[in-house]
Amino acid sequence: MTVARPVAFYAPLKSPDHPLPSGDRTMARLLLKALGTAGFSPQLASELRTFDKTGDAHHQDTVRRQSLDEAARLIAQYRALPVQSRPCLWFTYHVYYKAPDWIGPRVADALGIPYAVAEGSRAAKRASGPWALGHEGAEAALDRADAIFVMTEQDRQALEAARPPGQMLVDLPPFLDLEGWPSSGIRPAPASEPRLLAVAMMRDGDKLASYRILAAALERLRHLPWILDIVGDGEAREEVEGLFALFAQRVRFHGRIENKADLAALYAAADLFVWPAVNEAYGMVLLEAQALGCPAIAGAYGGVASVVQHERTGLLAPPGDIAAFADALGSLLSDRERLRRFGAEAANFVRRERDLAHAVLRLRNALEPLAGRVAS
Repeated sequence: MTVARPVAFYAPLKSPDHPLPSGDRTMARLLLKALGTAGFSPQLASELRTFDKTGDAHHQDTVRRQSLDEAARLIAQYRALPVQSRPCLWFTYHVYYKAPDWIGPRVADALGIPYAVAEGSRAAKRASGPWALGHEGAEAALDRADAIFVMTEQDRQALEAARPPGQMLVDLPPFLDLEGWPSSGIRPAPASEPRLLAVAMMRDGDKLASYRILAAALERLRHLPWILDIVGDGEAREEVEGLFALFAQRVRFHGRIENKADLAALYAAADLFVWPAVNEAYGMVLLEAQALGCPAIAGAYGGVASVVQHERTGLLAPPGDIAAFADALGSLLSDRERLRRFGAEAANFVRRERDLAHAVLRLRNALEPLAGRVAS
């Protein structure tokens, strides 16, 4: 029997064990499962978080020094192990200027193992300014990577432009473990009023900005029939509820839902997932909804186009454009047959192109040759 080879896994933005629900934590956990299914034994190497939200140079320097200490500790720990028990490669998820990886490249160099990154983003405009140190750390990590798994076309453009000689760029679009989202394939009969659904944390910043756009768009569509279910909670809940107060009788707040079966039931019952997606990297909830046959309308920020197929599984509206979002939503509310068609395509898209098996194959094909360079 082949023994799965250890892989050191790290997520500097947010550990997969982080308590708050988020798309980042979901993807980190999915990558861990995919690596395990691909024949490796991923082990969380560190939970040190390097995220700097505000651009605090002192904080960045402190975390950099903590990272170097953590790297030294891990190097000593791994060197004390038998060679066959050491990581055969280091795998970091989500590297960018706000969450650089100062640990992985140092450990990989010391152990002589490959270094891989999934969802790495370059941002040349951050080379100076409040995130300059974080940018420097992220760029150094991306330059060091033997392989970068590219999750959106937007990321690919910058990664391709700055790719060092010999570095592999491997497409790995966002994916789901469909075993966690079982579906009978039978959707409930359409209700008399189209059911809309939004699932997102309620916090200041981009999430609240998305809720504002959604409320403003629905204000323009008060003359059309619809009801809205909102799943989520957080410190901005009172403000979010206030945004929808004008049509409170048509909006139902469900709070935070932990049980996947309960959330799946809401996805399956909804006619359309609605989310302006302000500054979303891509939006895992958009993929989850589509897996259950619920099409989506979203703002075309970042890599959202990598999970919502415009005019196939839903619609994309120009980023931040309330009128365009309302017009697109109104066109779908007035055409239930189009909604049904989009929903069927959405489920097919996820199940045929974005399931765990596709991700496992891409990871295995790229990483096995890299891991094979390390003597065992």
